[in-house]
Amino acid sequence: MVRITIDREDCTGCAMCWETCPDVFEEGPDDTLSQIVEEYRRGGDPAEGEVPDDMEDCVRDAAEGCPVEVIHIS
Repeated sequence: MVRITIDREDCTGCAMCWETCPDVFEEGPDDTLSQIVEEYRRGGDPAEGEVPDDMEDCVRDAAEGCPVEVIHIS
């Protein structure tokens, strides 16, 4: 499993991540900031999640494309 965290307070809502990897990231309906789709959230937190290893490339592409570098993978 690949763990993901988003520093949502520093997110600019540019849409890069959810356009790059829409299976994992989405626009928050209330604040327009990036969040992890419900299916992959940990503990219901929109800023923390886990995805299967076969989705790592997609997540990495989104993280590398983030202009403010708020997506972290471990």
